[in-house]
Formats: sequence, C-alpha cells, structure tokens
Amino acid sequence: MSPTDGKGPRAQRKAARPMEILEAAFEEFSAQGYAATRVEDIARRVGVTKGTVYVYFESKEVLFGEMMRHLSTPLADTRAHIRSLEGPYPQRIEAFVRYVYQRLVADRKTRELLRLVVAEGARFPHLADRQDEEFMQPLCDAAGEMIREGVACGAFRPTPLAEIPELLISPALLRAVEHLMFDDRRSTDLEDFIAAHLELLWSALLPCEERAGTNGRTARPDA
Repeated sequence: MSPTDGKGPRAQRKAARPMEILEAAFEEFSAQGYAATRVEDIARRVGVTKGTVYVYFESKEVLFGEMMRHLSTPLADTRAHIRSLEGPYPQRIEAFVRYVYQRLVADRKTRELLRLVVAEGARFPHLADRQDEEFMQPLCDAAGEMIREGVACGAFRPTPLAEIPELLISPALLRAVEHLMFDDRRSTDLEDFIAAHLELLWSALLPCEERAGTNGRTARPDA
C-alpha cells in the first residue's frame, strides 16, 4: 500500500512539503548564493511562512546541507552505470565520455551543484568532500580501471591516462564551467566539442594502426 493511501489531500501536501522546500532552496541558493539567500524567500516560493521552513529544517545551514544532499542523490548510481558498460573498450570509453557530458554539462542541477561546491566549498568543506567522494572519484576510478583493462588486453597502448584519469574528464569540466560562466553565449556545438575530445583520447589511447583507421574525429573504433 502506498504511504499516502487513505490520507487526504492536506496530509499528502504536508508529506510532500520537505521536498518542495528543498526544490525552492535549490532555486534560491543557485541564484543568490548561500550568504545572500534568505529563508523567507525560500518560504515564499513554496507558499508557506518562514516558520514552516524551520519546522522541517532548523537553520539555513542545515537546509543548505540537506539541499546539497538532495541534489547529490541521483549521482549515487554513477559507479553502477559505468560498470554496466559493455562492448569493445573504445566503445566503452566513448559511452563513458558521453555519460560524463550528460551529467556534468547537459543536466542543469548537476551544473548548479558544481557551482555551489566551488562557491561554498570553503564554507562547507565536508559537502565538497562528499561530492568528490560520491561523484568525481567514482568517475575517475572507473575511467582509470577501463583504461588499465584496455591496456592489459591490447586495445589501448600504455598511457599516463591510466594513472591520471582526471585528464579524461577534464574537458567536460571545462565545458561545464564555461556553461556556468557564459550560459549559451559560447558558440561551439556540444557534439563538436565531444567529438574533438574523443579525437584527443584516440590519439592518446589507440595503437598507431588503430588511429590510422579511425578516419576522422567522429569515427568510433571497434577494437
């Protein structure tokens, strides 16, 4: 039975209110930053009083932390998704790269989470550490593991990327930061950007004979 079965609209609305407050907090903190955000403005977005917000979250700091945790929850499936990638190693790397762009660049909430971590990390170092542990490190660990496996089976040539996998995702981070700074005013098409990123990876990863057969940057090698 659903937890809301047998409950009236008022009770259902009350049960949903914490999530509504967290979503409103996301919009305010994203737009204003931590220091300039007022709890009364968050309450106004939800259509409740400031006191009602404090019923669920005892302080602005607690609300900010819970909002960050709420935003981070969808990222917890990162490791499982990456481990589910199948096929030749170059195809896995391309799928991985596209997944990174989908999460870091195309997803507005993840972009704004990145902005908040950068802007407020000094004030809330534990939140920055958790973001790194739950999202960035799994990405880097999975990338390094894929590259080392590809090297071991001969699909990739030995490369420093195996030990510094952060370099594999850094172009996506750059693109995410550019989006945060310039919105859509930068003219480079995202697909062109991804294709150029992949071309750089093939230059670093593929044996010479494989690189010669890729026939341009949009090729998807089957090794």
